[in-house]
Amino acid sequence: MAPTLTQFRYDIDQDQIAHLIWDMPEKSMNVFLEKTLDELDQVVDYVAKTDAIKGCVISSSKADSFSGGADIGLINKLIDQAQSKSRNEITSADTKALISASSYMSRIYRKLETCGKVFAIALHGTCVGGAFELALACHYRVMVDDSKSKVGLPEIKIGIFPGAGGTQRMPRLAQTADALLMMLKGDLINSETALKYRLVDAIAKKSELIERAKAFILTGGSAVQVWDREYYKLPSGPVYSKGGMMVWPMASAICRKETYDNYPAARALLQAVYEGLQVPFDLGLKIENRLFANILRTTEAKSMVRSLFVSTQALNKGARRPASIQKSELKTIGIVGTGFMGAGIASVSALAGLKVIMIDQTIDLALKGRDQALATIAKRLKTKPEDVAQSETANNLIAADSYSTLSECELVIEAVFEDPALKAKTLSTIEIHLNPNAILASNTSTLPISELAEALKNKNDFLGIHFFSPVDKMRLVELIKGKETSERALAVGFDYSRLISKTPIIVNDARGFFANRCVLNYLLEGHLMLAEGYPPAFIENVARMAGMPVGPLALSDEVALDLIHRIITATRSALGENAINPAQAEIITSLVEKHQRFGRKNFRGFYDYAPGAPKRLWVGLKEFHKNSQNIYHLDIEEAKFRLLATQALEAARTMDENIVLDAREADVGAILGFGFAPHTGGPLSMIDGMGVKIFNQKCEALQKRYGKRFSIPKNLRAMADISGRFYN
Repeated sequence: MAPTLTQFRYDIDQDQIAHLIWDMPEKSMNVFLEKTLDELDQVVDYVAKTDAIKGCVISSSKADSFSGGADIGLINKLIDQAQSKSRNEITSADTKALISASSYMSRIYRKLETCGKVFAIALHGTCVGGAFELALACHYRVMVDDSKSKVGLPEIKIGIFPGAGGTQRMPRLAQTADALLMMLKGDLINSETALKYRLVDAIAKKSELIERAKAFILTGGSAVQVWDREYYKLPSGPVYSKGGMMVWPMASAICRKETYDNYPAARALLQAVYEGLQVPFDLGLKIENRLFANILRTTEAKSMVRSLFVSTQALNKGARRPASIQKSELKTIGIVGTGFMGAGIASVSALAGLKVIMIDQTIDLALKGRDQALATIAKRLKTKPEDVAQSETANNLIAADSYSTLSECELVIEAVFEDPALKAKTLSTIEIHLNPNAILASNTSTLPISELAEALKNKNDFLGIHFFSPVDKMRLVELIKGKETSERALAVGFDYSRLISKTPIIVNDARGFFANRCVLNYLLEGHLMLAEGYPPAFIENVARMAGMPVGPLALSDEVALDLIHRIITATRSALGENAINPAQAEIITSLVEKHQRFGRKNFRGFYDYAPGAPKRLWVGLKEFHKNSQNIYHLDIEEAKFRLLATQALEAARTMDENIVLDAREADVGAILGFGFAPHTGGPLSMIDGMGVKIFNQKCEALQKRYGKRFSIPKNLRAMADISGRFYN
């Protein structure tokens, strides 16, 4: 009797070929739930024992994808099981139960490939994670030949690694170096690359996929995987061979260089492949199973899965969007101010299919901004040809110099120079020409939205939309809620952010909002370490060792030193001398005013940027060591914690001040907005992972040595008293 299925459709055709069609009800994309695995297990058993079935073709009914891999709930359940007890409470029975639960998918796949019947799979669209591990376990893989279809194992990006046979099958099909690079970077590849790597057996038109898969079975395709055959040889040769020794020392070194050993999953992945390729396949799977279970017990896995997978998806789906407001259907937006940021906003909006009216002081400036936006789009299309054709996108960009053209826009974004008076004048002019139902937004990095709103008659339909630079690459936007910003304005800002594929966080108004408050603290700490006499190279390298993507001096150059100078000046003007740090102000003022060093944009900042050569720290930085302490010992661990703690404390303060209301937004915003050490799961997850009491104690030690900027906010003191956490 055929299995009863809810996650799949199943039938047997006249050629005695079973067709298993993955079609999860009420979901736009197939994912693995426990019941999905249970049903797949039943199908494998049924196909194996039914003599009338020659083989099985697996496909998906979803229009744009095969599967996104494991469901959030499935991964979370495993992590909860893994971390239900502290390390010293775990028994051997607990470990055995965890390995059994976490290897369930792997065992089903092994049964599938050894059951004696041929399984072929037809892939289209996205096929990642556990779904691609299923494909690798099938005896024949045919993939649609189009640029939108991608396969890969991206688990490393959320703090785990492929645990359903991926670390064993991929390097037994592809060259070891290619397999390692794919898994360690978590990259997705198209059909041509997958065929080149031998990760699929054929590519074909979508209409031909099923027939190609079926033909493999009917023409006597083997039900024995290559690694189960007697004379199988590894594509790159044995680990301990000339070829192997060209791969493994380099792979280990590169992994250590790129991760600074902050990611346990990366080490475990290397170990699983390295050891697994030296033993029979089934033993290799056992090695992978045990290492995978151990990774589920790490703080890094829990924190990264939560922030980079669970929380990010929840925020993207509208966890913080005003629920009572109907979804807006944007078709036309306006951008006033077509400089670097305005052109960037225009490019991502046009790529999303929006009509974009670009306005500047003169038509020449607007046309220049349009050209810059088109250049960004052209660059994007070189790497992602599946995006809308450039010719179509170009028609979406309209340059103008008359504000009257804004009347057809549902949303208008002001993106002029970061000057309060200029922004106020521009906003009031825009308002005169707005459609009555349109929303007005300001792209500002630090200026309070409520203060800018004073220039407007209608403050309810005004919000801040803080983009990050470069706009086409950065995934985060901050939606800034002023004192009178309406729910409708926030909802439109959210809908627009998702339309252009950004993750939005909602932040209450304050100078610097959330992200810039944290990142400016990071820059400040780097500047003060320089003033204290720490070598610039030490500062930069320690920051990378702590998990930051770039050091505070390099990031200062990217932000632009003249912008930092303006922020310091504006803060001093608005809040007084006590609101700025004089040592930092002296360094930045000297760089900008005395030396005309503005950062990367004029090739002169903390670094020198020579065309065609790597950037190099400016030798003149020794000028700023005049206030140097006598530093006899460079404490790497203290310096690492110092650079992260200054950001984490500020994130906690924004929660204490109700600027950020949801810990998920703080952590996701920090990682996506300014690259806060992803292995921690974000600044608040870092505090939770360390324990509030221990974090506070370490910050108090820094406060005694370096001053009140390391003082503990009220919420952290209260949490320490009750052993509280940001995530319960």
